[in-house]
Amino acid sequence: MKVTIIGGGPGGLYAAILLRRAVPDADVTVLERNAPDDTFGFGVVFSAATLAGLEDADPVSYDRMASAWARWDPVEVRYRGEVLRAHGNRFAAISRHVLLRILQERATELGVDLRFRTEVEDPAAHREADLVIAADGLRSVTRQHDADAFGPRTEIEGSTYIWLGTDKVFDAFTFIFAETDVGPFQAHIYPFSDDRSTFIVECTRAVWRAAGLDATDAASLPPGANDEHAIAFLQDLFADHLDGHALIGNNSRWLDWVTVRNRRWCHDNVVLIGDAAHTAHFSIGSGTKLAMEDAIALAQAVSRGGDVPTALAAYESERRPQVDRVQEAARESLAWFDRYPRYLGRDAAPDAAGPAAGPGFPPPMFAYSLLTRSSRVDHDNLRRRDPDLVLALDRWFAERADGGGHARPRLLPPPPALTPADVGPLRLANRTVLVAEDPQDGADGAGSEALHERTRTAATGGAGLVLVPRLAVSPDARATPVDAG
Repeated sequence: MKVTIIGGGPGGLYAAILLRRAVPDADVTVLERNAPDDTFGFGVVFSAATLAGLEDADPVSYDRMASAWARWDPVEVRYRGEVLRAHGNRFAAISRHVLLRILQERATELGVDLRFRTEVEDPAAHREADLVIAADGLRSVTRQHDADAFGPRTEIEGSTYIWLGTDKVFDAFTFIFAETDVGPFQAHIYPFSDDRSTFIVECTRAVWRAAGLDATDAASLPPGANDEHAIAFLQDLFADHLDGHALIGNNSRWLDWVTVRNRRWCHDNVVLIGDAAHTAHFSIGSGTKLAMEDAIALAQAVSRGGDVPTALAAYESERRPQVDRVQEAARESLAWFDRYPRYLGRDAAPDAAGPAAGPGFPPPMFAYSLLTRSSRVDHDNLRRRDPDLVLALDRWFAERADGGGHARPRLLPPPPALTPADVGPLRLANRTVLVAEDPQDGADGAGSEALHERTRTAATGGAGLVLVPRLAVSPDARATPVDAG
């Protein structure tokens, strides 16, 4: 089997490694446009589940990566002078440069032909291979060449962001929310070595312009250059969190997030992996993680035998639902970061700049909203990860719902759903809402006795609020003769 891989990033290299292991007589070539020591970005994050998959797929490269990992457990939220930590999260990160070196060395050991400084302008010229793997990233030439077959959809979403590093080593995955006179900035930070952390900063376009950060035109910066004006501004903005350490650039400039989806991932003997096939916002996971998981699934499909089109179809049918779930969680996370300024008491418009107009969420409520922003983490899941944190949050919420904690102290606070809620002048005993059945059950505009009985039963069932069926406001307002009123 002859395999050509276009793109020598982590996804392409890992696919080469795993295919050589799965099909030892395969002739595998990797074509990479950059030099072997060229790399952009800083650290790459892996979850516990991904680590287990990497260990099973190739223990040799896993052991080498493990020796260079930075590991941590907490997620930390810094907001309005308060810090909240959520434990029970297992993460590891590694320098992208170190990861590439490990994968390059492992691929060479297994007999992969690595060809650097090789630009692929016409993917069709490589179709003589039995299998062509397009791991050529966000701006995939392969995907563009066969756009009619793959059906790509790209969408600019979310805020503008800049990818930086710092020589301050944070000990948690840290979110920092900094409010300024022109609007809020948020930072996503995680350690990836014993002397570096990744430091990504986001803000809306309106805030970016109001802060004067549009003074540097990213398109005019030469390749590899940094937006020095932005670095200086952000280093000053986050100075209290950097403790005298510096922000570091690496081809760092303001970018728009692009979500990539494709109608199909495979066409004839060509298959897309990694960012060429899909992207998921960095607030929920790394593209490198997804690309390497793609490589695992692809190698497994090929190792089962059969012809290439059958293997590629099996790969896509098995892998796509997993990626869809990640992309959906990423969509929910991105949507939270789009709307969070309203939680600060700001204008609800998605691209509004200027000072906050209201008090916003108190810190515990804000942190909880952030931690549960996607469907992958709910109250019970957070409780399993960090029961002490959820107990403290439940107690805080119960005291707040009681109007200041005047009720008798409890050893265990009630779940949030069972705390009182004020709706205007009405105090509800709890936050459970029961929607009564809605059959058309009236005569001459009046509800039947059966309807009254069902409503009484619902009202005594313990719910804090019962929503009765739709009712007409007058006999003439009925939609049908049997509507109640």
